[in-house]
Amino acid sequence: MKKLMFLLLASVLLLSACSGGGGNASSDPGKKEITVWAWDPNFNIAALNLAKEKYMAAHPDVKINIVENAQADIVQKLNTGLNSGTTKGLPNIVLIEDYRSQGFLQAYPDAFRDMSSSIKAADFADYKAGPTSYEGKQYGVPFDSGVTGLYVRTDYLEQAGYKVADLQNIDWDQFIEIGKKVKAATGKDMLTQDPNDLGLIRSMIQSAGSWYLKEDGKTPNIAGNEALKKALETYKAMYDANIVKANSDWSQFLAAFNSGAVASVPTGNWITPSVKAEASQSGKWAVVPFPVLKGVPNSVHASNIGGASWYVMNVDGQDTAADFLKSTFGSDKDLYQEMLTKIGIIGTLKTSSENEAYDKPDEFFGGQKVYADFAKWTKEVPNVNYGLHTYAIEDIMTVEVQNYLSGSKDVDTMMKDVQAQAEAQLK
Repeated sequence: MKKLMFLLLASVLLLSACSGGGGNASSDPGKKEITVWAWDPNFNIAALNLAKEKYMAAHPDVKINIVENAQADIVQKLNTGLNSGTTKGLPNIVLIEDYRSQGFLQAYPDAFRDMSSSIKAADFADYKAGPTSYEGKQYGVPFDSGVTGLYVRTDYLEQAGYKVADLQNIDWDQFIEIGKKVKAATGKDMLTQDPNDLGLIRSMIQSAGSWYLKEDGKTPNIAGNEALKKALETYKAMYDANIVKANSDWSQFLAAFNSGAVASVPTGNWITPSVKAEASQSGKWAVVPFPVLKGVPNSVHASNIGGASWYVMNVDGQDTAADFLKSTFGSDKDLYQEMLTKIGIIGTLKTSSENEAYDKPDEFFGGQKVYADFAKWTKEVPNVNYGLHTYAIEDIMTVEVQNYLSGSKDVDTMMKDVQAQAEAQLK
């Protein structure tokens, strides 16, 4: 009898051990569990934690695992997994940069859930539709805005005889002339640039509704691209005017304006916390609309650099994942107010700008309601198709831009050479 009881007990223990190895709340069959991949603990991950807290308060039966990866690692893991033909090990939700999203959607459309019935694209900034949709279906849930502005040192401008009002709605040619006078009066360069980073050129051409690729998102659009030609000529004119302080990495970029070495920073709104990090400069900054490309039709005082969106993958748990995004980033304007207040994130959900946080004066910027301005400019950013090859073309252009800046090639020859190389490499 004792022997029989021992055998029964051993069997029970063995069964218990076998049933407990899943790790996905197997002891609670009613528990729903999803995993989210994102990068940047102080921005995207911080936003996810706020969304998780709100969602789980209303859905205690859901477990949300947030996994931080570098953006490059996410891209590599997605490509490796999807190329292998298996979704094993992939997350339920993944954050993808807008410049890269069409590459994934067009290569693996069946890997992502169509979110058309969960959110309305019209509820978000118009320019986000291009990177997040494909063949009439809305796959991405638009997230943050990379809307640009021109951050300016008001004290340096005043020394050169300018007021903030003088920089409202200017073009880049005027910007260069102002930069010359600021340098003559203060000895400070007007801006800092990494010659291997073409983000400013990218923002210039999007302000005119143009891109490196044609409307199909695949065909190189370099030679004969008037907006790009003007952007390149403007970029060279800045260097020729000797108003650019060179930098070679992110830390040098930050140091240029935190140390007071430059008079302006033309870039995305996500730089605001970094500008404000130098408390001693409080009251000495303002933000004005992004300059336009003079003589280029349709160029507007708004553009974008960076930004990302959320995607649900076609794996087990996708219904819960879709509901999580729909309930949080897809519709909750109060969540966006909290993200702005605590993290500094400007969302692209149109109703999010109706919150009081956007209308609050910022003393660092002389009492300017900078977030209200950024929200207004977000709605004006031209919608372009980033397509499949943004970074591949920039790899080619980075080398050729140096040839142009050095004078070894004129702009038309340089653009034709980039076109030829792009056509050869991106077949």
